[in-house]
Amino acid sequence: MPLGLLALAIGAFGIGLTEFVIMGLLPEVAADFAVTEAAAGWLISGYALSVVVGALLLTAATTRLPRKAVLLSLIVLFIVGNALTALAGDYGVAMIGRIIAALCHGAFFGIGSVVAASLVAPARKAGAIAIMFTGLTAANVLGVPFGTFIGQQFGWRATFWAISGIGVLALIGIAALVPVLRQSGEHISLRSELKAFRSGQVWLSLLVTVLAYGGMFGAFTYIAYTLTEVSGFASGSVPWLLVLFGAGLVVGNWLGGRLADRSIDGTLVFFISALIVVLGLFGLFAGSQPATIVALFLMGGFGFGTVPGLQSRIMIYAGQAPTLASGANIGAFNVGNALGAWTGGLGIAAGLGYTSPIWIGTVITAAALLVMVIAKATAKGSRPAEAAEPAVDESAVAVH
Repeated sequence: MPLGLLALAIGAFGIGLTEFVIMGLLPEVAADFAVTEAAAGWLISGYALSVVVGALLLTAATTRLPRKAVLLSLIVLFIVGNALTALAGDYGVAMIGRIIAALCHGAFFGIGSVVAASLVAPARKAGAIAIMFTGLTAANVLGVPFGTFIGQQFGWRATFWAISGIGVLALIGIAALVPVLRQSGEHISLRSELKAFRSGQVWLSLLVTVLAYGGMFGAFTYIAYTLTEVSGFASGSVPWLLVLFGAGLVVGNWLGGRLADRSIDGTLVFFISALIVVLGLFGLFAGSQPATIVALFLMGGFGFGTVPGLQSRIMIYAGQAPTLASGANIGAFNVGNALGAWTGGLGIAAGLGYTSPIWIGTVITAAALLVMVIAKATAKGSRPAEAAEPAVDESAVAVH
C-alpha cells in the first residue's frame, strides 16, 4: 500500500470526526447554547451545506494548483475552524467555526480521491478510494465514540480541541507522506473539468448520492435522542453504541470497495435496497434494545457501503475531468447530510416523535433506489466515459 494513502486516511479521520462527532453531543451543545434540538441540528446542516460550497468553489479555484499544496492548505483551514468552534462563546460563533472547517471538507475528499486513485493500478481504484475513506470509518469507530465520551466528561469544547490536535498530526502526515504528482499531458483547467457535467450519468450519480446519504443521515442525525428517548438506553451508553455504527461503517466501506471493483451499479443497487429494509425494521423495532443494536450496525454497513461505488462511478463517467466532479460528489454527500438533518428535524418539530427521522430516511432512501435503477438501466444503452485517469505522469512522482 502506498504510504500516501495512509496519510490521506489520517486527514480523512480528522475531517470525518469533525463532521460526525457533534451528532453524539447535540444534547450537550443544545443545553450549553440554550437552543432547541432542531436548532442544534443546524450545526450539522450548516456544516453540510458549507461542504457543498467548498467542494465546488475551492475545488474549481484550485484546479491549476499542485494537489499536495492544496491538501495542506485545506488541512490548515480545518484546524482554524475547529479551534474557533472550541472557543465559541455563543451559537453564532460556533456556526462560523463549523462553516470554516466545512469549507475544506469537500475539496479535500474530492482532490484526495483523485490522488488516491492515481497511486494504484486502474483495477484497484475503488479499493484505493476505500482505503482513504477508511479514515472516515475509523473516525466513526474510534473517534466519534471517544469524542462523545470526552465531551460528556469534560465538556463538548474539549472534543473540538482534541480534533484540532488531530488536524495538526494530519498536516504533518500529509506533508511527509503524500507524493507530489507532476502533471503531464492535457493541461488541467476549470473549462476542461466542467466538461464532466455534460454527462447525464454524472448528474444521476450525484442525485443518487444526495438521496442515499440523505436517507441514512435522516435516521442518524438525531440518533442520540432515539437511543435515549425511544430505545431506553442511558446517555452514558451512547458513545459505546456508536461504536457499533462505526464498526458497520468499516465493514461496509471495505466490502463496498471490493464489490464495486467488480460491479459498481450492481453493488449500489444491492446496498441501497438493503438499507431500505434495515431502516424500515429499525423504525418498527426502535423500542427494542437488541433490535436497535443490530440495526445500528447494519445501518452503518449498508449506508456507508455505497461510498466507494458512488465516488468511483462519478469519476468513471467524468472521464478525463474527474477532479471537480469528484468534489461535487463529496458536496452531494453533504447535501444529503443536510437534507437528512433538516427533514428529520421537521419530523421532530412536528411532534411526530424521535422515530420520525428513521421513517423519513426510509422514504428518501427508497427514492435513491429508484434513481439508481434508472441510472443503471440507462447506462446499458450508453458507453461510459473512459475511466478517470488523472493527468499525472506516474513515473514523475516525487515525495516531499
